[in-house]
Amino acid sequence: MLPAWLDLESRPTSRIISLLCPELMSVVPDICTGKGEAMLPTNIVTTRLYLREPCVSDASRLFRAYTTDTEVSRYLVWRPHNAITEAVEFIAICIEAWGDRTHFPYVITLAGNEQEPIGMVEARPKGHTVDLGYVLARRFWGQGIMTEALVELTERCLAQPEYYRVQATCDVENLASARLLEKAGFSREGRLERYALHPNIGPEPRACFMYARCR
Repeated sequence: MLPAWLDLESRPTSRIISLLCPELMSVVPDICTGKGEAMLPTNIVTTRLYLREPCVSDASRLFRAYTTDTEVSRYLVWRPHNAITEAVEFIAICIEAWGDRTHFPYVITLAGNEQEPIGMVEARPKGHTVDLGYVLARRFWGQGIMTEALVELTERCLAQPEYYRVQATCDVENLASARLLEKAGFSREGRLERYALHPNIGPEPRACFMYARCR
């Protein structure tokens, strides 16, 4: 049993335990490590896909795969990358997020070719809800790949006791994304006016559909 004087929410406490009694780290709650409460697996395997944590070398591969593609980013909240340094900065943010467990950006790869990213999917927990974001290289559109990734990640999220709702939004003109969410078992709950800024379409916030799966 841990001494009553230890503050389990303190990062210094975690360092003290790891130095003085490292074997206790296996029984200390995640909160003692200074990380977020949620814990999704670092790797997820589906029938055709391998979802994993990002690594530094992904930056150049993502840059080649889709981050410069104006069609891919049309309905997204970021502009196409003009330089590989933008992809490097993005991957650094993703790696930091995993370290802090604030959100969980997965690199999507094909099973058997785990080093080559073809897209990403991200789970962003907030309270009892997880918000999803996703992107896929254009040459892999129309193959059910993102549906497969979303279904598996959503089920993993809803299996966590603290989460009751997984949601995602898409621009009202992005009919392909709407169909994707419906195929993944999400229900359209409504239309949100002036909800999101999609800078590749225009400077004003746009209407979006809200989709969700709940347990």
